[in-house]
Parts: sequence; structure tokens; C-alpha cells
Amino acid sequence: MSKLRFRVVETAFKKKAVEVALPSERPSEYFASKVFNRSKMYKYLPEKAYAKIVDVIDNGATLDRTTADTVAEALRKWASEMGATHYTHWFHPLTDATAEKHDAFVEHDGKGGMIEEFSGKLLVQQEPDASSFPNGGIRNTFEARGYTAWDPSSPAFIIGDTLCIPTIFISYTGEPLDYKAPLIKALEAINKAAVDVCHYFNKDVKKVYSYLGWEQEYFLIDEGLYAARPDLLLTGRTLMGHESSKNQQLEDHYFGAIPTRVLEFMKDLEIEALKLGIPLKTRHNEVAPNQFELAPIFEECNLANDHNLLLMALMRKISRRHGFRVLLHEKPFKGVNGSGKHNNWSLGTDTGVLLMAPGKTPEENLRFITFVVNVLKAVHKHNALLKASISSATNAHRLGANEAPPAIISSFLGSQVSAILEKLENSSLEDLTISAKQGVKLNIGRIPEILVDNTDRNRTSAFAFTGNRFEFRAVGSQANCASAMLALNAAVAEQLQEFKTEVDAKIAEGKDKYTAILETLRKDIKESKAIHFDGNGYCDEWKAEARRRGLDCETSVPVIFDAYLKESTVKMFEATGVMTEKELEARNEVKWETYTKKIQIEARVLGDLAMNHIVPVATKYQSSLIDNVYKMRDLFPTEKAKNLSVKNLELIEDIAGHTIFIKEKVDEMVNTRKQLNRIESEREKAIGYHDKITPMLEEIRYHIDKLELIVDNELWTLPKYRELLFIR
Repeated sequence: MSKLRFRVVETAFKKKAVEVALPSERPSEYFASKVFNRSKMYKYLPEKAYAKIVDVIDNGATLDRTTADTVAEALRKWASEMGATHYTHWFHPLTDATAEKHDAFVEHDGKGGMIEEFSGKLLVQQEPDASSFPNGGIRNTFEARGYTAWDPSSPAFIIGDTLCIPTIFISYTGEPLDYKAPLIKALEAINKAAVDVCHYFNKDVKKVYSYLGWEQEYFLIDEGLYAARPDLLLTGRTLMGHESSKNQQLEDHYFGAIPTRVLEFMKDLEIEALKLGIPLKTRHNEVAPNQFELAPIFEECNLANDHNLLLMALMRKISRRHGFRVLLHEKPFKGVNGSGKHNNWSLGTDTGVLLMAPGKTPEENLRFITFVVNVLKAVHKHNALLKASISSATNAHRLGANEAPPAIISSFLGSQVSAILEKLENSSLEDLTISAKQGVKLNIGRIPEILVDNTDRNRTSAFAFTGNRFEFRAVGSQANCASAMLALNAAVAEQLQEFKTEVDAKIAEGKDKYTAILETLRKDIKESKAIHFDGNGYCDEWKAEARRRGLDCETSVPVIFDAYLKESTVKMFEATGVMTEKELEARNEVKWETYTKKIQIEARVLGDLAMNHIVPVATKYQSSLIDNVYKMRDLFPTEKAKNLSVKNLELIEDIAGHTIFIKEKVDEMVNTRKQLNRIESEREKAIGYHDKITPMLEEIRYHIDKLELIVDNELWTLPKYRELLFIR
């Protein structure tokens, strides 16, 4: 076990001693020490129970009560040895956060005392109060019953003195009230569909895994400065603030030397993350001042998603030990880059093959092309849905701001893959195929020469092919990855199902397998050509071209959410068994309501700050200027006093203009909110907040930022960007 030591941590305001883990052993020796993984199962479980639970995890076998009791007792024993006294079902409600309710490992012993106990029943299922979690009208408010059910594929872990058991969360009537349940269904759908297609090339494939490697961007800010900015505290972003004279324009922060205080935070975070089995590998400075990034090794998608949510909670906790607050908002500071969470996604088989990586033989490369083309076809068909899956009130500030992909889903492939698909589309089948007995010949150059990293990176592409995977770059930094991943995996699963149906139909007509595959691929390449774009996604020409191609170019987040209820979307989710139309409707209600509430909170905070901080301070400074003008008139002759007071009079007038506008616009914003709040439809209310309130926020901000440049710095009550953005 690692020893705990005290270390003095220097913050911007004071030095303090914090207790931090400083393990002397190598990371490989304490990795997953707080996780009940297979090595712990093997140690604590009888052989029969171990074999059964592995079968449950790997093959979806049914978990019997006896095995559940055995596993529960082993979990309790291990957790107790690790110092845990409580347990919780850890789940992902529709809030982009996690939830937990702690219970102690105690029961009455029947003799007036207590015993430590944990049964299979408590492990497998619990009943938290579901009344206050978002549900989108899928049940009545007074119907509070909901269930959490154990997800054995994601191992239990210990935080503090609590054993955390990853679970799904469903309503009394069985509908999922979380992200994990539909994600697991989507992963199973793509497993089945991809295995069927893999059998064209290798009959030995029994399982296909969806892999996820996320890249988490974030900002750090001194805790004292954070506390002095109510907008950061309440909304996660600065609702006002003029640009610092120096920000990211010199590009000196990117990949620069990590500040000492930040590095100490990163070390502690990595140690705690590794103990929890989160395989962090990369850390570096990002583009904007105070912005950083970390990334793990790829993992199975469900586990990777759990780890990302767990890591965000760890970041918030550990940053405070070092006098920081971590900011996960997609755009906490205007004028500098925001933060994303690139989702690197790939598929791999139980035989060790990455399906979107080139192979060494023509047949392996045909498999590679097959999966790439099917992904493109799915992304083309459901480009509006994929955009909806990453859209939110917060991510809207980042997308298309010359730092992230625009609000149009397109796919960058790179010159080599693009050339291959173009050749396949335009060549005759006679040039591409020979008899099935000899296999398939692709007379389009030596595909095996394609390297793993055969493409450049296109930061303007929302969905870029990067060698053996696709990088979904548009995901927001504080988002639950499951929203994007369940949509993507389900869409690709549906497309693979349709591809197999078409190929099998051609084979039934008497065509050989390879001819059937190539004919279908050529059709799909042509039909999905509109999604392929290797150019600059920031330019205005692309927006016009994307619209001409029929891609979804909507920028209003509430309207973007309509994509979840399109006929093709509902059909796709139901065909793959991921979600029903009723569930989709309920989730959209949650999305619209959440959007409204976030903008509503921002409007209230900005109104409060404007009227209780900014206007009084500006008026006070204005009064001092007025007083100065009168004193000038008393001190100097009339003409000289007039000349000396010109600048002050201009400032007085400027301040008056800005404060009058702010007062009037805040009043207008309050009245508009009252009118919008009377709208019963969550969709129409959200659209109203987008169309009417968000522009007002920017208008008010403009005048506040102008006042910041005028008012005496000693009077300005809020820390400025030049203080917030540079760690001392």
C-alpha cells in the first residue's frame, strides 16, 4: 500500500499542507489497487463463482442468486480490508453528472448488536428515490420509484470509505433514466452487427468491441479568484470580462513547460486515477493560458465512459487540494480557445484485429474499406443526430469558433483513403475483382502500403479518420461521452445490418461474395459522398457547400435536438433495440428543459452582477469624475477649466450611455423571461430562450466590457482576465 505524506502546496494566496499520496512504487505496482478487477475476483472468489462471473461479463450469461451472494460477500471482504465502511450504487442520471446514495455494511444481528453484511440482493439491485431526477415526463412526479441494477462489465471501485458499484438506472416501468443503459444496448447492437459482417472475412470472430479513447481538456484557476467571480461559481463561465492584452496570440503556452503548481496537481491526479484503474498516459499544456489536457490509453467504450465521469469528479476534488478550481465548461473565457473532449472511436475483434486499420493482404484491406465505408454511410445518414448528440447550451459557445469543428458534421479522410474510395467508386468491377476462389484483388495501388497514421489531422472536421480510428472532435469537455457514443454505435450498427442484408441478397442472386461486397460498397460510397470533406471547415464557402450537399446546418441548439425525433432516427434506435420512441421523446423534453434552465441561470446571474456590481461601481467612478470637473472650474479660469475637463466629460458621457443601456436591457431581459416562462411547451420555451435571451446576454456583456476599460481599476470589484488567466 502507498504511504501518505504531508506536502506543502503553494497557492496564489497562501501555503498550506495537504495530505497527498506519494507512492514509492512504480505505477504498474499500484495500478487498479482500488478496483475489484479480475485479479481481485480470482483471489477472493471460489473457482466456480469466478468462472460464472467471468461468463456473465464476457458472454452475457445470467447471474444466479447463489453467485451474486458469493460475489457480494467477496466484495464486502475486499472493501473492508481496504477500509471501506459503506457502499453505493453509482449511476449516470440525465444530468451529465453521476449520482450515489451511501449505505453502511451493517445489519442487525438479532441479538441487539450489528454485523457487517452485504448480500447479492443489495449488490444486484437497489431502489433510490427517483423523484428529483430528470425523466422528461416518462413518469409522474409523485411516482418516485426507480431502480439501479448492477453492471458487472464495469468493475466496482473504492472512493474514500465507500465501495462504488457501477449500475444502470431505470424507472419502475422499465424505461432507462440514465445514459449507461442505452449505451450498453448500443454496444451490444454494434457487436452483433459487426460480427455478422466480419464473418465475410473471418469466421473465427465471436465478438467485436467498441473502443473509446477520450482527450479531456480543462482550465485551472486559482480558488480565491474563482470565489471572487460569482459568474464562474454559478454558471461555470465568465459572463463578462474584456480580453487580456496578452492571451494566446503568441502560442507560447501550447505544449510549453507545465507550471510547477499545475504539475503537482497533475501528479496527484494521475496517482489517484491509476489506483482507480484509469490508465492516464498523456498530459500537456493546451493552447489557451491556464488550459491543459490529459488522455488515457484506449479502453472498451462502456468502461472508458465510466472512467471519464469518475476522472472529472477526481479533478474537481484534487484541484482544491492545490488551491485550484477546475473549469470543465466548454467556453469559460471569451476570446481564447474553449475546451473539448475528443472521442477517439474504433472497433476491434476478439481475434485482436482493429477493423478500421489497413491489413497486410488484399482481403484484410477489403475488410478495412468495408468498415470505413459503412461508418461514413451511417454518419451521412444520421449527421443531424450526431450533431444533436454533442449539442448543449454550453458547447454551443465553442463549436465553429475557429478552435473547434463547426456545427456541421463532416468527415475528413486524408488523401490516401480518399483516393482509394474514389478509385472504388469510379472503376469498373472487372478492374477490382477476380474469382472468389482466388480471393479479391484491388487494382488500385498497394493498399497494404497505407500506414497506421496515414492522414494529417484536420481540426476543422467534426469526425476525422486518423489512421485506425475516427476522432469525434465535437464532443464538449463536460459532456457525458455516452450521449455521442450511443448515437454513433447505434447508427453504425443499423448501417452494418443493412449492408449485410444487401450483400446477402446479391449472393442469393448468384453473385460471388466479393462481387456482392464491392457492388454494395460502390453504392454506399456514392450515397455518402456528401459527408466527405477534407477542406477548411471554418470557411464560409464550406457552410454554403454543406447546405447544397444536404447536410444539416442548423445552429440553434433547441432546434438541433429535433433530430432525435426524426422518423429515420426513431427507426434506427428501435431497429437496434437501443431506445423506443417514447424514451426518445422523454429525453428530448429533458434536453429542452436543461437548455432553458442553463440560459435562465446565466441571465439571472448577469442581471444581478450588472445591477449590483457593475452599474454601482461605474456610477461611483462617474461621480468622482463629475466632482473633478466641478473642482477644475473652481480652481482654474473658465476657458482653461473647460479644456482640462474635456476628457472627463467624454468619460462621464460614455459611462452614462453604457449604464443606461445596461439598465434598460436588464429590465427588458427580465420581462422577456417572464413571458417565456409562461410557455408550456419545453421545446418552444427553449427556442424562445435561444432566440431572445442569449442575444441579450451578449449585448449586455458588450457594454459591461467597455465599462471595464473605463472604470478605475481600484474600484472594479471583479478579477479581470489578466488575473484569471495566468497562474502565479
